[in-house]
Amino acid sequence: MNWQGKEVLVTGAGGFIASHLTERLVEEGAHVRAFVRYNSRGEAGLLRLLPSDIYAHLQIIAGDLRDVEAVRAAVRGTDTVFHLGALIAIPYSYLHPREVVETNVLGTLNVLMAAREENIRRVVHTSTSEVYGTAQYVPIDEAHPLQGQSPYSASKIGADKIAESFYRSFDLPVTTLRPFNTYGPRQSARAIIPTIITQALTKNEVHLGSLTPSRDFTFVTDTAAGFLHAASADAAIGQEINLGVGATITIGELADKIFALLGKTPKIVTETQRLRPEKSEVLRLHASNQKAQTLIGWQPQVPLTAGLQQTIDWIAGHLELYQPDRYAV
Repeated sequence: MNWQGKEVLVTGAGGFIASHLTERLVEEGAHVRAFVRYNSRGEAGLLRLLPSDIYAHLQIIAGDLRDVEAVRAAVRGTDTVFHLGALIAIPYSYLHPREVVETNVLGTLNVLMAAREENIRRVVHTSTSEVYGTAQYVPIDEAHPLQGQSPYSASKIGADKIAESFYRSFDLPVTTLRPFNTYGPRQSARAIIPTIITQALTKNEVHLGSLTPSRDFTFVTDTAAGFLHAASADAAIGQEINLGVGATITIGELADKIFALLGKTPKIVTETQRLRPEKSEVLRLHASNQKAQTLIGWQPQVPLTAGLQQTIDWIAGHLELYQPDRYAV
């Protein structure tokens, strides 16, 4: 699809994946409205780290997904809506489940209603592999049962089903993408890979939770490309589509791989506060990306070792953005 001159809205644009998607859209010539959560400091999240020539082309809109009028105004006049805005931290969802549900479920409802009212060409709604819970079979395809193993995952299941209902009830052209564990430059220490890297770069001990869960890691530029593919493919309308590599690694193995790339051998310490409640831990996520290949022509391009090295190099040059001694919820 030719994005030149297209009016595009990205919700949650100040977040990790969304900032990379926003950057790519500007590079492709789109006119991007970047919807970010309002704060009194006027901060636009990770968008502040974009190259100045990219940032200068953005129309930044501050608001809250729970505000119907703010969302409607942001959506009005756009061609495509990429809905990535959400509260995504699982530990935070244990502490504040109501806020997570209101933002993720009602916020998504507001986006879908506005898109329907404005006759938007395509909505790409962001889900998560967490909706599957611990794998009942692998690789996990889109037919896998959904399991609410945390308030966060339950909120995303609810949002996904509302998106499905708007397609089935109102013919809204919506596609739901389910990225598996995305990583790369600009990711916060809330995620496991920056957690390992920042501690290993600065300390002799790395404090982690459980080392046995396995995850399917996708480099952020691959995930961002998946959003563009999905927005361009008519076959994706009304579909849920996984974005994952199709390979897994345990957290312990991941830590060892990062240590090897760094040339360091820090001690790993298991910290109780970093452990999920037993029945809430997702033990295995392993994606099938066959549907993504078939419907939108997407395949990951960046191998894990190369992606980790790029992430290490970026974090090493931006350590001032991190607090390695603090557990980021």
